[in-house]
Amino acid sequence: MAYTQAKFATFEDYLAHSDEMGLVGRFQLIDGELVELPPESEPNDFVADNLQFYLAMLQERPEVANANLFPRRLVKTHTCEVQVPVLQPKDPANRFPDLVILQEEHLELTQRRLTITLDMPPPRLIAEVVSPGKTNRDRDTIHKRSQYAALGVPEYWLIDPDGKTVTVLALNAEDYQVIGTFGGSESIQSQELPGLALTAEQLFEE
Repeated sequence: MAYTQAKFATFEDYLAHSDEMGLVGRFQLIDGELVELPPESEPNDFVADNLQFYLAMLQERPEVANANLFPRRLVKTHTCEVQVPVLQPKDPANRFPDLVILQEEHLELTQRRLTITLDMPPPRLIAEVVSPGKTNRDRDTIHKRSQYAALGVPEYWLIDPDGKTVTVLALNAEDYQVIGTFGGSESIQSQELPGLALTAEQLFEE
């Protein structure tokens, strides 16, 4: 990761000046400084794109119960920036989830920049593909989980390529409760996406 020399007092200051700086790539704001994120790994990118593909396919299958879940335009992979509450030292003030399902009103609110800020409604769903290693796993299962809960995201998915499972968490008051961990040919159960008709093994099929 490469640190830039810029220093920002607030997230609003970062938003106001980052476009002018001509930054290329994705950067997290940590303690007022920008930290460049490395490119996504191919396996994680594949799984996130696979999920986006199957969600899009659902929109074209009227025989599936409740298939018209959301417009395809609301599904974003890796490009949507989400401002999150800073809860612990060194927490980033923004995240770039592997997959985000926006709400309808976000399309108008993100005309200039695909950034969901704290004064906007939270995304409908966020999914993260867990990367190998304890540090990465803790980031997704502890730190991101806490930040997304504090933001008020109704549903959070943890997709684990090692175990080939999908854990679905639903917001309950100020924390997430596990709806279930799904693997193999089990249908993924989602409160936000009823009638999903998707299995965990489909996300890992090549």
